[in-house]
Amino acid sequence: MRRSCCAVFFLLTTLILTTPVASGQKRPFDVDALLQLKRVSDPQLSPDGKFVAFTVTSVDLGANKKPSQIWIIPIEGDIPARPLTNTGTNDRPRWTSDAKSILFASTRSGSQQIWSMEPDGGNAKQITNLATEANGVTIAPDGKRIVFLSSVYPDCGIGATENKHDDTCNKRKLDEEATNKVKARIYTSLLYRHWNEWQGKRRSHVLSCFIDNCSTPKDLTPGNRDVPTFSLGGPDDYAISPDSKEVAFVMNADDNVATSTNTDIHVVNIEGGEIKKVTNNTGADVSPQYSPDGHYLAYRSQLKAGYEADRWRLTVLDRTSGRYEGITERTDRNVTSFTWTLDSKRFFFITEDRGRHNVQQMASNGGGSKPIITGSSSIDDVQFTRDGKTIIYTEMSGSRPTEIYKASSTGTTSALTKLNENVLSQYSIAPLEEIWVEGAEKTRIHSFIVKPPGFDAKKKYPVLFLIHGGPQGAWGESWSYRWNPQVFAGAGFVVVMPNPRGSTGYGQKFTDDINADWGGKVYEDIMATVDNIANQPWSDSERFAAAGGSYGGYMVNWMLGHTNRFKAFVSHAGVFDLRSMAAETEEVWFPLWEFKGMPWENPEVYEKWSPSYFVRDFKTPTLVLHGEMDYRVPAGQGMQLFTGLQMQKVPSKMVLFPDEGHWIGKPQNSVLWYQQFLEWIGEWTKKTTPPQP
Repeated sequence: MRRSCCAVFFLLTTLILTTPVASGQKRPFDVDALLQLKRVSDPQLSPDGKFVAFTVTSVDLGANKKPSQIWIIPIEGDIPARPLTNTGTNDRPRWTSDAKSILFASTRSGSQQIWSMEPDGGNAKQITNLATEANGVTIAPDGKRIVFLSSVYPDCGIGATENKHDDTCNKRKLDEEATNKVKARIYTSLLYRHWNEWQGKRRSHVLSCFIDNCSTPKDLTPGNRDVPTFSLGGPDDYAISPDSKEVAFVMNADDNVATSTNTDIHVVNIEGGEIKKVTNNTGADVSPQYSPDGHYLAYRSQLKAGYEADRWRLTVLDRTSGRYEGITERTDRNVTSFTWTLDSKRFFFITEDRGRHNVQQMASNGGGSKPIITGSSSIDDVQFTRDGKTIIYTEMSGSRPTEIYKASSTGTTSALTKLNENVLSQYSIAPLEEIWVEGAEKTRIHSFIVKPPGFDAKKKYPVLFLIHGGPQGAWGESWSYRWNPQVFAGAGFVVVMPNPRGSTGYGQKFTDDINADWGGKVYEDIMATVDNIANQPWSDSERFAAAGGSYGGYMVNWMLGHTNRFKAFVSHAGVFDLRSMAAETEEVWFPLWEFKGMPWENPEVYEKWSPSYFVRDFKTPTLVLHGEMDYRVPAGQGMQLFTGLQMQKVPSKMVLFPDEGHWIGKPQNSVLWYQQFLEWIGEWTKKTTPPQP
């Protein structure tokens, strides 16, 4: 009898899972589909222009891991992409100048080290063998040396001659720290923890060595500084000059790095020696890239000290004259990445514009920019073949994950990789639609919309409003694994993603308008979008829900005390009490700028915009999600919110992830996150009357 029941259950399950595909219907996109996708990143064109090596990250749900492997595909696309590695976690493939070898970081030997292999994956050799491990490899153009990162004990370099890295000293200290029963942390300065890690005794340094003999690497950045400084966004923060003699890197040399965004470009001989600072801007200077002819050093720059959301500009330094020139001053958009053309006469750079990332071209001495690749998607990782006739790049959208593409000088484009085509073909995925509404001060506010499978405009649908974090960020034509709107739409919701004041991609003033006004114009912009959606014939205004993370969580907490129009809220890693947040977060430059000082310096702003002052007005059922290793928005913010909700007898639930930080990244935790999220908003949007406190 038991066998019969099991057989019937198996048959029913099989029919449920296979019938929609067999009958030509596609299944709603869900978390299971999301976890099946291969995550393509970091494409690297071979110097001979024949192949592209890249990284593919997959999800191993059973092991609760996301291993990465190196793949390769011919640029002609006549042979399918295939993996070159299959053991451990491997990433950052980098070609030698003769295209005969690929270097990469790998954990296959039990620790993360630099390895080399031939383009077919054979003849793998371990290059580094450091107690402090190695990652982030970059190869000198002459093919003799490599530059990489290692987290070392700074005092092991004291007294060392010629920048020699003392691996014996580092290993001894690692062993001592591992066996020491006392785990106390002692600090005398700020930024003692960052994002999801406590600062230990080690620092990230830039090292170099010969490819064929890395037994005695040189420490190029000795001292008690992390190099490169934690990046505020963008590509690599270190590079090697075309003559293979110099290394440029990013470092913040200010006394208190917790209150400063003043990163500068520094240079040092690749064999070690005196470090020289080559930029003098008080804002952030990052992403150094030498011109192929070696005459110039280009980088991205922010002018406003202490403001991490200032516009990213493209700046060029003449290495001979020392003259600086900002060449994108007329472009009121962020430059998110860039690349030189091989003749050093032009730049191709990526700008963020109204939810998309497009490719622009400009002469290296400035002037007008020209759009090269535009459309309803987001593009990055632009590279050229040596003859300049073919461009390699990555592209994604809100309905398609990242794949690698190529474009020819004739204007034809094609997908090189199609690693997710089979999975996506089985599911219903909707393109992003767009609306514009009039927000605060009659400013036009842009939103993206994703509709559920089988959408029928004659029917009524529950609506989920997603509020992005940052606050200086934006929703766009990009694929997400943490807040994927296709998953929410697949659960039956119309998903609306507004880009209110503070969003990037709409001009710097639009971004700046949120400063010291967190609950003001932004709230009005969002509610204007809500009003517009409420007037659509397909929306059920009695079944509205809203959710957000980080600043988006803050806005949910603010809405809790200012509107009863929603049936449910989800607050992930949301700021609740501005005063305690300012004193507990790690990047102190953030509250200093956003609220014009600390709470004891400018208490009025903190009181005006803190959701904690409006707890008596909380009525909407709320799910609180938080990672206990979140040091950006510490978990106490979520706990305080939950306490307020419970004390006000508002239906609420708190889900804490002890092993997660600001984002929920582990596969099984991600499944639970989506499950709790969808169960909560699904439960409350089924109700027709709001619960009474």
